[in-house]
Amino acid sequence: MSLDEIIAHTTEFVRQHQFWAIPLVFILAFGESLAFLSLLLPATVMLLALGALIGEAGIDFWPVYASAVAGGFFGDWLSYWLGYHYQERLGQFWPFSRHPHMLARGQAFFDRWGIAGAFFGRFFGPLRAVVPLIAGICGMPRLYFQLANFGSAAVWAFGLLAPGAFGIQWISRFIG
Repeated sequence: MSLDEIIAHTTEFVRQHQFWAIPLVFILAFGESLAFLSLLLPATVMLLALGALIGEAGIDFWPVYASAVAGGFFGDWLSYWLGYHYQERLGQFWPFSRHPHMLARGQAFFDRWGIAGAFFGRFFGPLRAVVPLIAGICGMPRLYFQLANFGSAAVWAFGLLAPGAFGIQWISRFIG
């Protein structure tokens, strides 16, 4: 089977089952934003690919985008809550028990950047897993954290989905 046939079959599958796009994107964005799970789930690559499939299959972008924003928001919110609730005890759990430098790096990043760190932490791979936890551990005011959380989730989701969703259509105008 050629690459063009695989793309055509996959696109047709997504088009026929597009009702799964919203919950699937929510789960991937939630998992990618949730402490611990984000270290195991390669959701960034899957979300980039889904963005391309959204564009190819003609699925409405905005509901899927809203789903990604919500998933990212709630994943970081739960991570913040875990940090706020469990504080320093989190260092006893995997992966921090084996890699305590992750907490130290997240702490240094957060100490240096504060609310901006809570916003930008989402865009830096390994920090994405610990910055919301650190914000909770440090007792960052919930309102400030949630403002940074929502803003970064909106930018992050757009950056992952829009290039594929809109880029393929834009490129095909010039190539085709």
